[in-house]
Amino acid sequence: MSQWNTICKIDDIVPATGVCALLNDTQVAIFRPRHDDQVYAISNIDPFFQASVLSRGLIGEHNGELWVASPLKKQRFRLSDGMCMEDESRSVAHFEARVKDGVVQLKA
Repeated sequence: MSQWNTICKIDDIVPATGVCALLNDTQVAIFRPRHDDQVYAISNIDPFFQASVLSRGLIGEHNGELWVASPLKKQRFRLSDGMCMEDESRSVAHFEARVKDGVVQLKA
């Protein structure tokens, strides 16, 4: 059975940035693209280099799709599902995320 895990307060994440958190033993990149309470969560591991860097990537939007660009070689990963926008054979795990009572939660 899946359960919601408390990660941090929404105000701990500066709008237009990401943070890294541990969900059990998994590094998760959590992004807050705007000044609202919408958050997204994907794996923090860049699948091209096996490096823990995606939470430090730049958030962008194109054709209504929010994405984060890896700080290494700039591959873009959709925040909605973790799919790589340059190479559909690569993707990262996506996690359900929500804000409840001002607290960011991820589903394990």
